[in-house]
Amino acid sequence: MASIDTIRDDFALLDEWEDRYRYIIELGQNLPPFPETARVDANKISGCVSQVWLETRRGPGADPVIEFAGDSDAHIVRGLVAIMLALFSGRRASEILAVDAEAALRSLGLDEHLTPQRANGLRSMIRRIRREAEEALAPA
Repeated sequence: MASIDTIRDDFALLDEWEDRYRYIIELGQNLPPFPETARVDANKISGCVSQVWLETRRGPGADPVIEFAGDSDAHIVRGLVAIMLALFSGRRASEILAVDAEAALRSLGLDEHLTPQRANGLRSMIRRIRREAEEALAPA
């Protein structure tokens, strides 16, 4: 899976938004297969027009590393899931909370080029990821 820095660099090379959309779709196609058993209501992101699932695996410790896996039934949204995973997955909970996701989306120009529904869905996903990180840091 591509890192957020690689995605940012690749975006900078693509001048046309049509090419960037194709690249986003390609990122989604490169996501690892999402298990059928994880397509449950508990993993569903509400607020998305298309179906989006996000599975969380939390490591041990007071500030655990959190791994995310995700999928969507829509091509562009699946690519946006891939961008979110590149931004957040494999980081410590405290690092996840320190990420300025809105700034990252602005740096890619996504804030200007997504439909309001997709932007809302993306924000719902970010809220869910941040909530998972907050819960991981909460004392038992």
